[in-house]
Amino acid sequence: MKFVIHALALALPLTVTAQDKSESRELIGKVGTRSALLILNGVQRADGSWQLAGEYVILATLARRFVEGERSPELGVMVLREGTTPILFGRPPLAELRGTWRDGLYKGTRLGPGGQTREEFEFSEEFPSMENYSARVRCEAKEGRYQARLSLSVEKGQLKALDWRSVEPGGQACAVAGPEQQPMRGGLRFVAGLCRITLRDAGEFLRLSAENCAALCGAEAHIEPLLIDRRGNCELLRHGAR
Repeated sequence: MKFVIHALALALPLTVTAQDKSESRELIGKVGTRSALLILNGVQRADGSWQLAGEYVILATLARRFVEGERSPELGVMVLREGTTPILFGRPPLAELRGTWRDGLYKGTRLGPGGQTREEFEFSEEFPSMENYSARVRCEAKEGRYQARLSLSVEKGQLKALDWRSVEPGGQACAVAGPEQQPMRGGLRFVAGLCRITLRDAGEFLRLSAENCAALCGAEAHIEPLLIDRRGNCELLRHGAR
């Protein structure tokens, strides 16, 4: 399987100037009765509104839907146009998510191309606590010549060991081992220098992602996110079409 959950450079490119404020948000929720994970990147305009791009993933099937749109500055009205490819510009949307964003909660109605109601949706930035999470995970995942290997041990929310390595097709590698734990609400966070590892409960899966880890990687290497199922199996979240 090929699928992606990326927090950067999705859908339309977001033009950022030195004065612009940018941010990335990750939310968990439902589209209709289906659990889903939403990742959005935003750039705030001079009038206080936000330009947005990202995607959501239906977790039961790992079906992806790319989105782009806007959020108003005061009322928090947010409209996201939906498609099946990262580039939505110039293409008719398959659906629209119309709703409001307030206090980390995005809720509303998913509409079809003709404006007909399809289903309600609700996403929240509040992920489940993992303070009592315990597991030992040892797995490998690969796609083509890209490979990743993970060894993770957590007891009651406390990290005991983590070793996460990846190898690019050209042989360049990344290696994260022995990070320290930092407090985090709605997940677990581990750091090794500037490298930040985040583990979150997304329902059907756990999501493990890495940020700012260039110092631990070869010149052209990077670490792709992983999904970990409840049996300890890992799937690679690879950049590219499913």
